[in-house]
Amino acid sequence: MREGPFVEGLRCRECGRTYPAEALHVCEWCFGPLEVVYDYEAIASTVSRERIAAGPKTIWRYADLLPASAHGAVDLGAGLTPLLRADRLGAELGLSELWLKNDTVNPTGSFKDRVVSVALTRARELGFKVAACASTGNLANSVAAHAARAGMRSVVCIPANLETAKIVTTAVFGGLVVALTGNYDDVNRLCAELASEHPTWAFVNVNVRSYYAEGSKTLAFEVAEQLGWRAPDHVVVPIASGCQLTKVAKGFRELYKVGLLDGEPHVRISGAQAAGCSPVADAFESGADIIRPVKPTGIAKSLAIGNPADGGYALDEVRRSGGAVAAVTDSEIVDGIRLLARTEGVFAETAGGVTIAVLAKLVRAGVVKPKERVVAFITGNGLKTLDAVAADCGPTVTVSPDLDSFQAAVNVTDWQ
Repeated sequence: MREGPFVEGLRCRECGRTYPAEALHVCEWCFGPLEVVYDYEAIASTVSRERIAAGPKTIWRYADLLPASAHGAVDLGAGLTPLLRADRLGAELGLSELWLKNDTVNPTGSFKDRVVSVALTRARELGFKVAACASTGNLANSVAAHAARAGMRSVVCIPANLETAKIVTTAVFGGLVVALTGNYDDVNRLCAELASEHPTWAFVNVNVRSYYAEGSKTLAFEVAEQLGWRAPDHVVVPIASGCQLTKVAKGFRELYKVGLLDGEPHVRISGAQAAGCSPVADAFESGADIIRPVKPTGIAKSLAIGNPADGGYALDEVRRSGGAVAAVTDSEIVDGIRLLARTEGVFAETAGGVTIAVLAKLVRAGVVKPKERVVAFITGNGLKTLDAVAADCGPTVTVSPDLDSFQAAVNVTDWQ
């Protein structure tokens, strides 16, 4: 088996200039983002469905399509999460075939374990000693955990107003947690400066972002494999930076390019945002090509990136595919969380509530068709954002510990 990835180098997504596969993320000529380039002919001659099935039950079963070697991977077991047939939710929404990609069960409770595993594996290959990031919470959890697993020190920078659960589940791993006054965009600007000042620190979403981003492709890889190597008709993806959506689209294309899908995928891609931070949805709605930064508000803090780095690319992917981008209010987000939990037994954080609420909105608008094979990406665990639903979720009744009190308070005939 070949050791190491089939990587040819990096290429600017704007001007096309090429670079070596080093710790680079911005084109020195036009300042466009750099993306990993692969030798797809070599991959096609090596990869197969059987080879993948024989691999580990993690994202590293797709190592041939990733920018780091599975040998010595920083791996907590991310990936191969359930793809759940959601018939009860589908029936309420009017969809005949709805699936949930349930990334709430990843090691630190979110899809970020995919991107961090790839980023820190590549960071160690490049000689970095410290793992770091700017984060709205989930990424901080994952970087701190994977760094602990790898024996690396970690430095994570977060907005000070994050949910308590996300701060605790980062600090427990023993790294340096720096809470900053300001929003995520302020934190990200500081981390860009720190990356220049500390060349041995691997900021997963700054100086090794080109590699980090590739981890999101594994969502598409798994969905296709779990559907019997078929692509879905329509996917709904939450949008923060926009990176996840663009890489899911890239993932389906790559599978076809290397011969793992029988037919060329025609996946319609829709994006989900919260109304408190919806620059991509606003651009889609107005027909604009430029993403105008906003100041984030609202309960969906994991999606609170007011100036999304990949927002324009996400917008392009959605429009090319025939999908849509929509935004929902805080109350709709809570309703989405509760609807998903009530119908399918999956407790999602606020980003999941955004996805389900937007899916419902797009069904009502006729964007998502009743007969399409639809996959909704549920990217984070609800235990991280308890405050969002605490006011709405508590005891139905409180009674004394005796049979008469129970029967007086509860109409037992309703539960026969």
